Amino acid sequence: MADEPTDVRSFLSRSPEQTEALGACLGEVLEAGAVLALCGDLGSGKTCFARGVARGLGVEEPVTSPTFALLATYEGRLPLQHFDAWMEGRGRALLADGAGDCLGAEGVAVIEWAERVEEWLPREHLRVELNHNNARERLLTLAAWGAAPGRSCAGAWLRALEVRGGAVELSGSAGP
Repeated sequence: MADEPTDVRSFLSRSPEQTEALGACLGEVLEAGAVLALCGDLGSGKTCFARGVARGLGVEEPVTSPTFALLATYEGRLPLQHFDAWMEGRGRALLADGAGDCLGAEGVAVIEWAERVEEWLPREHLRVELNHNNARERLLTLAAWGAAPGRSCAGAWLRALEVRGGAVELSGSAGP
């Protein structure tokens, strides 16, 4: 994995609906092979954001946390593999048993609790840190790791957000 992300942006979400909308906006611009690593405390909005990504990919069925199933697959514009690495050891076992082959494959992989399986993340991925700002607000930090494809996806997401508005970009720094 690279030592530094190529692009970092921070956003403030003022509601679960806005967190989902941010995810949907990203889902609309994701390309095949994208790996999205969601990190944050319990209740920080990871599943809400993942539900938005699914909506942006055109998934019509309900999206819930795959905590006990570990992996849920959905069909949309691109296939979505939704992982949950919350359960100690089981997420690693799932990835070791071949589910890791989905990472960087034809569809989009979204991994909740990705910090628990960091060694499985490909060099090029988008990491979204979700942190409690207060009871309703969340600070979302997007970091694109790896080469240009991650940066262009982050850039496309930012352009899509500018068109829609609704979220406040707090900071941003383009990498080298």
